[in-house]
Order: sequence, then structure tokens, then C-alpha cells
Amino acid sequence: MRGPVDRLTGWIPEPWRAVVDWVVTIAVAIVVVLLIKAYVVNPYRIPSSSMEPTLHCAEPGVGCQSSFSDRVLANRFIYHFKDPERGDVIVFRTPPEASRCDFGLAGETFVKRLVGMPGERIREQNGRILINGEPLDEPYLDASQRDGSSFPEQTIPEGHYFMLGDNRNQSCDSRVWGPVPRDNIIGEVFAVYWPPQRIGFR
Repeated sequence: MRGPVDRLTGWIPEPWRAVVDWVVTIAVAIVVVLLIKAYVVNPYRIPSSSMEPTLHCAEPGVGCQSSFSDRVLANRFIYHFKDPERGDVIVFRTPPEASRCDFGLAGETFVKRLVGMPGERIREQNGRILINGEPLDEPYLDASQRDGSSFPEQTIPEGHYFMLGDNRNQSCDSRVWGPVPRDNIIGEVFAVYWPPQRIGFR
């Protein structure tokens, strides 16, 4: 059976017909990859230790625990069908206030954990997060990752989410630059695809 490309290029003599076929095939493949990256799944690299040990960055970076940075995949369409949930590890664009961080990456892409939901009251007391006055259970943290800091209670605005790194000692996050608008959220991290020994789903 002749395909559409064969029917359209039937008048072209060989070997040019084969060249056209290859060009069309490559072009279609590129378009498919770009569409997948834009709307379905996109890869990201973990550049800092703010999510250690959940997600690794590479030594000799400060606080990094691996020889290679984790490469992760983010599901870009999942939040079209459901709301973000507490505990999700999320890729998002930082708000302008992120310029307060030492590295000044306002508008860049970050990976953090969602800990505070819209409308909740949140505060930190000696490194412990309290939601509506109750301590938040954070099984992904151990004592060494808490920095002992505090901030006064604030109410998270509707349509915004409070993001924190798992490694609080090395994380510039919503404690510094405030909650993240829903429109800034790109997707949920669901897998590590590199390095080989770290491959797996979250």
C-alpha cells in the first residue's frame, strides 16, 4: 500500500524520492517531539541541592550528594485534569520576587515540593512547618535538613501554592519569595531518567 508521501512524490525520480521521504520523516519526528515537550512531558536537570536527598545534584556543588545531577521528567498535562496536591514535587516558573535569592533567577524554572494549599494559614517555627496551627507531617525530611528558621503566620492567597525545598538548609523558596501562582505551575515530577542507577518512578 502506498502512503501519502509516496502518492505525492510519485512523479519524482529515484533517488530523490527517497531523499524527500527521509526529509519528511525527520520533519514529522521533530514536530512530534516538540509537541510532546510542549504539552505532555518535558525533561529537567536538578542544578542545586535544594531537593536533596529526594533529587540529587552533582558534586562539587554545595550540599550535593551525587557525581551526577538527576534528570527528571515532568508531566505537563496532569494539572489540566486535577488540582496540585500537598506533597507533589512540582516544576514551576519562579515569581519576580525570586530575584531576592543570591543567584537572582526570577522567571527561571525551579523544582520544589508543594507544602501549602490555597487559603491555608502557614508558618514556620524553629524549622517546623505548621498548617492552620497544626504541625505538618513531612516524612521526606530528617532533622539534618531543617534549618531551624521561623517565619510568622501568613495566609496563602487563593490560586497560590507554597513551595519548599526538601533540603531547607540550601533552599531559596516560598519562605523568601512567597507563594507561587497556579499559572506558574508547569507540571509534576513523576520519574528520574538519568543517571542509570537512579532511574525510576516517583
